[in-house]
Amino acid sequence: MNLQQQIDEDIKSAMKARETERLSVLRMLKAALKNAAIEKGGAEALLDDAETSAIVRKQVKQRQDSIEGFEKGNRPELAAKEKAEAEILTAYLPKALAESELEALVADAIAEAGATSKAQMGAVMKIVQAKAAGRADGRTLSGMVARILG
Repeated sequence: MNLQQQIDEDIKSAMKARETERLSVLRMLKAALKNAAIEKGGAEALLDDAETSAIVRKQVKQRQDSIEGFEKGNRPELAAKEKAEAEILTAYLPKALAESELEALVADAIAEAGATSKAQMGAVMKIVQAKAAGRADGRTLSGMVARILG
């Protein structure tokens, strides 16, 4: 069962269990997946797990951006709602890499790129992001690359 099918099954189980918040989040995710499938090749196109994960990551990122905005705007109730939605979506992402795994990945990428200064950070980031394959967010990776190169 691929990730998209798992989401469909979870929508059904959320309906049966009457989990309204979870159902709402999963329906929004399903709509985003359907839009991506239509862009890819029509309404009946199926996305692979990598494409599905990318869309889930995008949805989580949107929630994180909203959380920051609501916290700056002193709206803790809306920030809490967005946090709950982000937690539901995060369950569909691959397990995040540990700090030590990230450091090893960054060190390998720096060696592969032959980078010696922050000026080559772009080349290192390209390699690191490909190797991390969505198991770490770009901000974390960027900070680590900058720290090690700096």
